[in-house]
Amino acid sequence: MALKRTNVYAEDSDLALIKEAAARLGVAEAEIIREGIHRIALAHRVWGEPFVSDEETFDLGGPVDKGGIRAAVTEGYEERERRNRGRAA
Repeated sequence: MALKRTNVYAEDSDLALIKEAAARLGVAEAEIIREGIHRIALAHRVWGEPFVSDEETFDLGGPVDKGGIRAAVTEGYEERERRNRGRAA
């Protein structure tokens, strides 16, 4: 992928957070900034057609309760933390 240079103004507090994250993960600050730009661009993307039609449904295996949601979030958080510790080592 070709990279293009651009200038962005940012709050000092945000830049400090980026610097801390880059040091913790052992990556360049620019990498953290590029990832942030990519994530926000995807979050605001508008698709030409819906992901599923009104007639389609997904079978998630039954009702999801509060405990199931908590377990899934906890598992995802712990996995991300394991990956981050592995990258910083």
